Amino acid sequence: MNNKEFLSILERSYNVYLKTSARSNKKLEVLHGEIAKDLSIKLGKGYKVKSLGFEEGKEGKVNGRYIDKDVDISVYKDGQSLGGVAVKYIMSNYSQNSNNYFENMLGETANIRAHKTPYFQIFILPEKLPYYKKDGTISKWEVITENNVSKYVKVSEDNVDSFFHTPNKTLF
Repeated sequence: MNNKEFLSILERSYNVYLKTSARSNKKLEVLHGEIAKDLSIKLGKGYKVKSLGFEEGKEGKVNGRYIDKDVDISVYKDGQSLGGVAVKYIMSNYSQNSNNYFENMLGETANIRAHKTPYFQIFILPEKLPYYKKDGTISKWEVITENNVSKYVKVSEDNVDSFFHTPNKTLF
């Protein structure tokens, strides 16, 4: 898919989020399913891609060094797990959870890559997003700064052959 198609999918996913709830996985079915579909087309016959919103509609398990993990999008050939893709689409309250997002990314990536399984990250963070109070009202609008993304830039500069916590590739 091209950039325009990807942005259209993000818009559709966000609209589903607005119509459902923050805890609903319906928004993920749209986003993950379309990415999985595109990946499946690019890989061609002989490969199986698993994801919410695509074909069977279920995530697939990827082997890890410490624990096997269901991941957002997984790729198989001849029944063997070849790798996975994590997709994070932040829609609100980024500052409150920013360190958790990053640390979880490092941990899950290290677990999977230490098993010699390729792992990729797609991290979607709008430039401006709402910050909700507990009652569901918007208390402010967060503007994402260079400081917010600096840790992702730094990890993207790591040597993936030396550091298992670094995704093989990251789309930010």
